[in-house]
Amino acid sequence: MYKELEYSSIKEVLNLSDTHKKVISALEFKNMIISGANNLENNKNTVNQLNVFPVPDGDTGTNMSLTISSAVKEISKCKEMEVSSIADSAANGSLMGARGNSGVILSQIFRGFAKGLKGVKSIDSVSLANALMEGSNTAYKAVMKPTEGTILTVIRESAEYGIKVVKNSADLVDFLSKVINKANETLSKTPEMLPILKQAGVVDAGGMGLLFILKGMYHYLATGEVVQLLEGSEEKVEIFRPVYDEAEEIVFGYCTEFLIKGHDINPDVFRMKIADMG
Repeated sequence: MYKELEYSSIKEVLNLSDTHKKVISALEFKNMIISGANNLENNKNTVNQLNVFPVPDGDTGTNMSLTISSAVKEISKCKEMEVSSIADSAANGSLMGARGNSGVILSQIFRGFAKGLKGVKSIDSVSLANALMEGSNTAYKAVMKPTEGTILTVIRESAEYGIKVVKNSADLVDFLSKVINKANETLSKTPEMLPILKQAGVVDAGGMGLLFILKGMYHYLATGEVVQLLEGSEEKVEIFRPVYDEAEEIVFGYCTEFLIKGHDINPDVFRMKIADMG
């Protein structure tokens, strides 16, 4: 069934416009994030129904949407219209509003994105490629036991591909379309990487959520129009869910986030101390 759920309309999105862009401003970057957030919100129920890993609780789309919505609220309050300021605000907003495992990973992608765009005045293909790669690297470092076949694989493979093709893709619209196509290709392969997805007949929910964000960002880049929020128009998709023996499959059934502030704290040492708790 997962093959039927591949985002086939991606080809339509990538042919929306003949627009060409060498660079984008801070305002355009801000609108791209808003457009990505709106596109995910419009499709969060589809993502929810794909959610079988790590816990089949059907909230990945909601959690990711709440997380990026928090980023949007933060960038909306940003008074400095600079690329690095927008990126930092998105990173801070997504971290403080992160929900669930997928939301936390998404916040770390934004955090890495901000690192990659530090000091950047306007975004070109090279800086966007570097930001995507930094987003992937930061997300992997933030997860104690990275699992392939998830949103991590989708961001990594698409970012690596972006670094590979950027030298021949000075046009941002063309570059981002190539990255999205790679993300879609990787997403379609996630059931082969993670048995639980293949058992359920679905692609990874977090990876699909990321794809919706990227496609929303592309929509603005290609058309100059932010994806508008829709009300009650999303088509419902029925997904087969596997039967679990919870005693064997799910040891830790709850997702908890907390922030620790202080001085001279070694994150690696702290992680080691709490690793056996979940």
